Order: sequence, then structure tokens, then C-alpha cells
Amino acid sequence: MSATPAPEAPDGMQGRARQLAMAVIVCGLMLCVLDSTMLNLALPQMARQWQIDPAYTLWVVNANQIASLVLLLPLAALGDRLGYKRVYLWGMLVFGLASVLAALAPSLPWLIVARALQGMGMAGALCVNGALVRQIYPRGLLGQGMALNSMVVALSTVTGPVLAAAVLTQFDWRWLFSLHLPLSLWVCWLGRKALPQPHQRQAAQAGLSWLDVGLNVLMFGAIFLALDRISHHQPGTSSLTWAGLWLALGLAAGCWYVRRQKRQAQPMLPLDLLRIPVFALSMGASISAFSAQTMAFLALPFLLIETHGLSTGRAGLLISAWPVALAVVAPLVGRCIGRIPAGRLGAMGMVLFASGLWALALLPIGAAVWDVAWRMALCGAGFAMFQSPNNHTIVTSAPVHRSGAASGMLGSARHTGQGLGAVCLAACFVLWPGTEGLAEQRAMWLAGGFAVLAACFSGLRHTPVAPPLPR
Repeated sequence: MSATPAPEAPDGMQGRARQLAMAVIVCGLMLCVLDSTMLNLALPQMARQWQIDPAYTLWVVNANQIASLVLLLPLAALGDRLGYKRVYLWGMLVFGLASVLAALAPSLPWLIVARALQGMGMAGALCVNGALVRQIYPRGLLGQGMALNSMVVALSTVTGPVLAAAVLTQFDWRWLFSLHLPLSLWVCWLGRKALPQPHQRQAAQAGLSWLDVGLNVLMFGAIFLALDRISHHQPGTSSLTWAGLWLALGLAAGCWYVRRQKRQAQPMLPLDLLRIPVFALSMGASISAFSAQTMAFLALPFLLIETHGLSTGRAGLLISAWPVALAVVAPLVGRCIGRIPAGRLGAMGMVLFASGLWALALLPIGAAVWDVAWRMALCGAGFAMFQSPNNHTIVTSAPVHRSGAASGMLGSARHTGQGLGAVCLAACFVLWPGTEGLAEQRAMWLAGGFAVLAACFSGLRHTPVAPPLPR
């Protein structure tokens, strides 16, 4: 007697059901991105309140980033096994409860632990974000869902510092966590009803190996700490020695980890997906693009404020032209996904992005507002042309049952690119110290080089387009 074939997965959600599901995704994504961008402005206030060295407060940010990075792939693999909805909702619940602990923190160590717990919750929500969007949208409209994600990230990124500045001028830093719990609970309540159910139970898959989880944590955590030591290196200190030790530990753990993963059919570190040429090229493009973006975002305040003499408020308004342009262009690009090859869209976007970065490097002293704004807008428009098609390719080039692993790799590429960009910017400041604006300009030129590299990766991809609709 032949086995009954598994029922085909439905092609997305329709109408109001899709709108409610995306409301859950958008709210959760907005919460996570806002939290990541708000705390930087509060670090000086924390240092004054607890009368500690400001350098120690950086661990409020680092603990969150490390916890999120090291758990992205394990939780994504768990999503493939238990269902993306369950991992997402538990992640948002942990994020909200940890926010209460952060708001009540009586000391810096307490706050660091709470921020690490927040990072764990964020990893649960972000690692399956793309996989859930793939379930929510029909195949023909998935590009629009990815574009909406990109727009939410862009607007939240620019809104975070502005919102934090408004809160901190009137209240204590603890108020930055005030809305996290109620909104997280609302996301969990609505998500239980609105998010799509798993298509089929995957109980036959092997469970996660605790040794593999530990090696994953050790590899990513040690490499992050090495990059952090390098980016904060000061002459005469032992930071480079410690960076070398952390890097050696991370590479040793990584070699062992990769050898174990090669023997698995569905590895936690998705080596099977990296053997797909389109997926691997898209990952290379993503890492290069986020390296360029991070270098530019971190260098721009120094370039505009220190070199061009702009006020902090004026510089912030000019920088906001970047995410505003991204938010405008992203929905338009989303409609082109499937009609124009994603590789071509991404390559064109990264060429525009590189042009904008190099134009900022050549910005003349005393430039008019419009002269700065169009360069920022060119960067934002170029990144929008790249990000949504690239994310769409990463998610859809993986088999449906490996959507969680592909979604987790999206977050890993972003974190890797951000770490590499921060280290490269720090190297520019070390190589050209005390030179008026030279380090920042060289950083913008190097960022443009990373964007061109991303364009090359993207242009090498051969992605299909949808057949034209019959007349």
C-alpha cells in the first residue's frame, strides 16, 4: 500500500488574515530594532548614575548583541523543527519580560544580564522573521513582504535615536523600556491567533545537539569579542593580544563545529544551503553591503560634525534623508521583484550606493543642505534597491522546510557585516589619527569599495523571473 503524500502547503494568506499576521511581524520587528538603536544615547547617563567608567557601560550594548548573534542559528534550527510561530512568540515573551528586569536594574551587572536575556528573546523573534513572511505572503507577492520588512527596519533605525533623545531629556533612562512589555504581550496575544500554523509537523527530524549549540555559541561569541577588542584598540594596551587569543579560540571551535556539521543532513550551520550558488553569492553580497552601511553610519557623524562643523541636530536631520529615501524606494522595488532579475536589481542598487558613499567622501566644506541631502538619499535608494531583492533571494533559494535556517542566516550576515564594518572603521582611525577628516573620508571610500564588492556578488547571480501575465 503506497504512502499518502503530504498535503501541499498553502500559498500564503489572504486578505485580512495576511494583514493581521503582518501587523504582528511589523510590531515585533519595530520593537527589536528600536531597542537596538535607543540605548546608545543612554550610556553616559548610566555612567553618571552609577559613577563608573563609561567604557564599562558598552557591555549594555555588547551583551545584547552577543546573545542575539550566538543564538540566531540554533533558534532558527529549532524553528525548522518545532514551528516558526512557537519560536517567535516565545522570543517576544522573553524579550518583554527581560525588559522589565532591565528597567528595574539596581546595578550595571544586573542590567547587563537583563540585556543579554533581551538579546536571547530578540534572536527568537528575528531568526524566523523571514520564514514567517514567506508563509504569510503568496509566492507572487513575497517581494512586497520583504520590502515592507526593509522599510520598517529603516524607519525604526532613524526613529530610535530621536525617540531616545526625547525621552532622556525629560525622564530617566529606565523609561526607554516602558512600552516593551505591554507591546510584547500584545504581539504574543495577537500572534497566537494571527500567525500561520506550521504546514506539517516535523517530528521526524533529529533534535538539536547541545555540543553543536555550545560550539556555535563559542565560535560566534569568541569572534565577536575579538572584533570588539580590535575596534576599541588603543596604542600601548594589550587589546590586540586578547583579540588574537579570542580569534584563535573562535577559529578552533569553528573548525570542530564545521567538521561535525558536515555529517548532518540538516545542519544547524546551514552548510547545505551554502552549497547552493545563488544562496552563497547572496550571503556574500549581504555581508559586504552591511559592512559598507555600518562603516558609513558610524563615520558620518564624525564627518559632518567634526569635519564640516555641523550641529548634532542638523547632522541628524541630514542623515535621516538616508532611511527616508530607503522607505520611499523599498515598496517600489518590492513590486519589481520577480519581474526584474534580483541579481540585476541588487547590482544596480549597490552601484548607486557606492556612488552615494563616494559622493559623501568628496563633500565640499560648507556644502548646502540640499547638496548633502541628495548624497544621503542616493545611499538610501541604492540600499533599498539591493536589500529587499537580496533578502528575497536568500529566503526563497532555500527549500521550504529549511526556511528557518535561511532566515537565521539573514541575521547572521547582518551581524557579521556590522562587526566587520566597525573593525574597518576603527582601523581607519588608527591608520590616520589626528588628521582633519582624512580617516572619515578614507572610511567612506573603503565603504564604497565594499558596496562594489556586493554589486559583483549580486551580478554573478542568475535568478529567475516570473513569466509575463497572459493578456
